[in-house]
Amino acid sequence: MSCCAPGAEMVPDPGSVTPDLPSNQEIRLASRRLGDGIIQSDLSVPTVHCGACIQAIEAALAKLDRVEGARVNLSTKRVSVQWREGEVPPIMATLEGLGHPAHLFETDGDEKDGMLSGLVRAVAVAGFAAGNIMLLSVSVWSGAEGPTRDLFHWVSALIAIPALAFGGGIFFRSAWNALRHGRMNMDVPIAVGVSLGYAMSLYETVIHGEHAYFDASVSLLFFLLIGRTLDHLLRERARTAVKGLSRLAARGAMVLRDNGARDYLPVGEIEPGMRVLIAAGERVPVDGRIVQGTSDIDCSLVSGESTPLDADAGELVQAGMLNLTGPLTVEAIAAAKDSFLAETVRLLEAAEGGRAHYRRIADRVAVLYAPVVHLTAFATFLGWMAASGDWHKAMTIAIAVLIITCPCALGLAVPIVQVVAARRLFDNGIMVKDGSALERLAAIDTVVFDKTGTLTLGKPRLVNRSSIDPAMLAIAAAMGAHSRHPLSQALAGLASPAGQPTFNEVREHPGFGIEATAAGGTWRLGRRGWAGSKGRIGAEGKTGVTVLTRNGRLVASFEFEDALRADADTAIAQLKHAGLTVEMLSGDTVAACAVVADALKLDRFTPALVPSGKVQRIRQLTNDGHRVLMVGDGLNDTPALGAAHVSIAPASAADISRNAADFVFLRESLWAVPLALDVSRRAGRLVRQNIAIAIVYNAIAVPIAILGHVTPLIAAIAMSASSLLVIGNALRLQGFAPTTTAPSATRAGIRAWVQPS
Repeated sequence: MSCCAPGAEMVPDPGSVTPDLPSNQEIRLASRRLGDGIIQSDLSVPTVHCGACIQAIEAALAKLDRVEGARVNLSTKRVSVQWREGEVPPIMATLEGLGHPAHLFETDGDEKDGMLSGLVRAVAVAGFAAGNIMLLSVSVWSGAEGPTRDLFHWVSALIAIPALAFGGGIFFRSAWNALRHGRMNMDVPIAVGVSLGYAMSLYETVIHGEHAYFDASVSLLFFLLIGRTLDHLLRERARTAVKGLSRLAARGAMVLRDNGARDYLPVGEIEPGMRVLIAAGERVPVDGRIVQGTSDIDCSLVSGESTPLDADAGELVQAGMLNLTGPLTVEAIAAAKDSFLAETVRLLEAAEGGRAHYRRIADRVAVLYAPVVHLTAFATFLGWMAASGDWHKAMTIAIAVLIITCPCALGLAVPIVQVVAARRLFDNGIMVKDGSALERLAAIDTVVFDKTGTLTLGKPRLVNRSSIDPAMLAIAAAMGAHSRHPLSQALAGLASPAGQPTFNEVREHPGFGIEATAAGGTWRLGRRGWAGSKGRIGAEGKTGVTVLTRNGRLVASFEFEDALRADADTAIAQLKHAGLTVEMLSGDTVAACAVVADALKLDRFTPALVPSGKVQRIRQLTNDGHRVLMVGDGLNDTPALGAAHVSIAPASAADISRNAADFVFLRESLWAVPLALDVSRRAGRLVRQNIAIAIVYNAIAVPIAILGHVTPLIAAIAMSASSLLVIGNALRLQGFAPTTTAPSATRAGIRAWVQPS
């Protein structure tokens, strides 16, 4: 279910909302109409933190009348509900009844992560308490008796109180919230085990017993908090890109009235037919048609191509495009809410929601964990009560069962592997934003690349320098330094520090080129027609061609192309050897795409695509049963990055694209893609091994505990040992060399790139 479908519009207030249901009125006002009588509402539910929460919310909302479906995005704490038009279903009341109070969802990338800071403080408190209690316990284990033993027990009890109250409060609040609403979650067995362990230890201390298990309770909390913190840290790195994309929209524009007056209006008040003045350096606020002026337009948001559009009267422009050089007067042809940029934002929201239903391995395992643990412990207590009639013994054994089955190993099984894998990738120039992306990447079967800026570097490169007179190149470079046009900047970068020519006057003609005067006459650098030359046009596939004339006579022609990214050919060969299908989607021309596709031996390419076209292709592949990796960099790739099963962007990508991607690679080489795939597949195997270790541990330890051969202290030690075992297994990822099936040169390249640091 998408968070916001393409073409969605705000639902008008029917004016008939029941006065005593203000929350329903707010929901209606903030919802969107998807078509066919379906309305979607997005709500923020901060208390969602595990797979059990997701299952409970989705199941409860799906049972409501007129609700077509609901999905929960754990990373953004968002619940998206689709319902049929009419009276608003009791969504808020249902969530409140589940113990998950909600409010309207707002994308706020600047919101401080208070939960993470609270978890870090809880880990510090629990760790400090566990260390000190363990030191006191060593003295008891060494043979301390009588008053000395009792003193150590009382001190341990006092040290444990702040650890349980502060660190354990995270689990206690969650467990109580679930129980009072008639639900179970992963925190219930933790809270019960820790509480009973402390209570029994306190009872033993009061009656001067030999055994107290304060160290077991606090150490258990410490390990669980580490796992919860690691998991939360990786989830919170999956940030939404919608707000960043929305920032590209102009906040307002200068509107030219029929009487000649000029008014600055908010972009939401600009209506079709109004004439808008757009200065150089400003973004186009709404879709429109140029009625006056000539300029170069940066269309990267629309097409992804770095070469600006030469625009003059009659050209259509779209919201989000950047006016580079000259002032323009544009007649609006659509309102802001119907503009291209608004549509792109909706596409991105829909794409983000499309991945929200992915459920991590640990979340799926956790669904059955809590009820099984409780039933086992309760059955143990009843069995020993019936067999011995000793409630103290029965309770002690039941507590040992609860502690030995507490999900430390399971809680660490996934996040510890993801943290190690993230560090492994970071050491090799790849950042992981979302731990679940590692699982998703391991499952892909299709890779889709953007062209410009991804397979290529996105920077024009002069390809015919050897045939150009150095003196003419120096003149062109000096003129290019006076322009923001990418081709001019590419020439300016070739200028020699010494011997720079001087001009009497340099003037840029927006949309055409640069004119300079010197003692020798008039020089023009730019469009062939405007420069006054009949010079030749560049070869097919070139990014652009510009000419230099002197007094109207051609003296040099500059041909540019977009160079391929380092190792693009061998990286794609590696992906094919891994059994993946590789294709390219681009907003560029057929000829330009064909050159790149032939050079890289791609399976397929689709040219001339707008952002919605890329999203449609990815959805088509998804509907055909494929799991798609999207690799892109442009603003126009942002919705596609979100729509794919998993996504990667280079560090040179637009900020919004980096925010939307799951991985960001920092180096120019495309080796990052097969490397990330290899590490993710290896991490997936280790996650499954860790979960198997946790299951086998429980299969062995639980029967022993049920038979009464394990004290709570031994249970805590066994639980800690299982946690250390899964951590040690995860650390094996640090030293592996990725498996490759490419030719030997490729293997050497990737192995050299990932040597342990």
